Amino acid sequence: MTTNTSRRAFLQRASMLAMSGVAAPLAVNLAAMAEAAAANASDYKAIVCVFLYGGNDYANTLVPYDAASYNAYYALRSKLAYQQSALTGTLLNTAAPPVDVNGVAHQYALAPELAPLLPIFNAGKMGVLLNVGTLVQPTTKQQYLARSVPLPSKLFSHNDQQSEWQSSMPEGATSGWGGRMGDLFESGNGNGNATFTCINVSGNAVFLSGKQAVQYQVSTKGSVPFSGLQSPLFGSASCSSALQTLLTQPHGHPMQSDYARVTQRAISANDVLTSALAGAPAINTPFPANSNLGDQLKMVARMISSASALGAKRQVFFVSMGGFDTHDGLVSVHPGLLKGVADAMAAFYQSTVELGVANQVTAFTASDFGRTLSGNNDGSDHGWGSMHFMLGGAVKGGRYYGKAPVVASDGPDDVGQGRLLPTTSIEQYAATLGSWLGVSNTDLLAMLPNLTNYNASARNLGFV
Repeated sequence: MTTNTSRRAFLQRASMLAMSGVAAPLAVNLAAMAEAAAANASDYKAIVCVFLYGGNDYANTLVPYDAASYNAYYALRSKLAYQQSALTGTLLNTAAPPVDVNGVAHQYALAPELAPLLPIFNAGKMGVLLNVGTLVQPTTKQQYLARSVPLPSKLFSHNDQQSEWQSSMPEGATSGWGGRMGDLFESGNGNGNATFTCINVSGNAVFLSGKQAVQYQVSTKGSVPFSGLQSPLFGSASCSSALQTLLTQPHGHPMQSDYARVTQRAISANDVLTSALAGAPAINTPFPANSNLGDQLKMVARMISSASALGAKRQVFFVSMGGFDTHDGLVSVHPGLLKGVADAMAAFYQSTVELGVANQVTAFTASDFGRTLSGNNDGSDHGWGSMHFMLGGAVKGGRYYGKAPVVASDGPDDVGQGRLLPTTSIEQYAATLGSWLGVSNTDLLAMLPNLTNYNASARNLGFV
């Protein structure tokens, strides 16, 4: 048996053990997916996950505006609520307002700080997904209270719900659904260099880890080179050459061999990406100054503009922003966070228009969970379901997707303190994006372990 085979067998067995218990079906599905034909693509498409770490407050992001819902919203969080008069400029007009189970036709407004996104919605290039969250299967309030159906692990926990959002598994997951898409496209999308399939601009995240795909991390400036190789080590080119040999030479031990392989991959990728970015067209769209999220998304735009030079046909990107755990200071802190999101995402969309690739790029938001509708002094507590946005030229925007929740204390969608019981699952969200990228229905079921719990007609939400 070869060393490489031994290493692969070890990793596969370790992965199976790590995913035992409730996650065992995913281990089986991933094994089946490895036998499937790689997904093929002749055109270019990319999805960009914008993850809001900490749990974004849904009610002060997408604010109830119709009279009944606004009055209930204001009564439950009078110290935290927007005044309705401040929302008139960001009302999301639509010909088909969603109707809740009580027959109330809902109107919503964006928080005023999200105003830069309003023209994109009005142009039909941004959609709103209502009450989406982590679920194992469709769940009623009665089933939740009785604990009569399987539920996501450790609800309301940051780490576990971040992992559930990104991977459909609790904390400790070894792969995410973005990375599992990468598995399908790495060998089938004609990449000249499979390294550039899963790109992380914000740091390590399970979302982009695949069974075979390895996320490639870049900074907002580009690739991260080895300092001793980028410039002569100790002023000596010979020292740099010796260091590269030491770092990349093959070893008999599988761990050392893997380290050398990853190091060589990083060195090679640095050369390829640096060259590609140097030859990429300039982006004239202004991105917000002093914005880390804006800088991340600008780097995504630059890499998308370099896709042909990189040989990429399908790419999955991950960017993020923190600070959304607003137990305190919601009124003072949250508006600034939302402004940062809106300015960066609006600039990113306009950059894709400038580059002529708006129809080929879909960005979407995600977060640990929503927050409670009931106030917690001057903040809100950990919740469950939330509201999210999808934008891009291919998005069927100017409308809502999912079901409007009833705004009421202890209402049919409230499992306590205004925590929304999700009516749309992450699997449906992911499957819709995966289908748009070209993942087959068979592979979607293998990639998303809980998708089989939903009727075939409900698996694709239809927003792209």
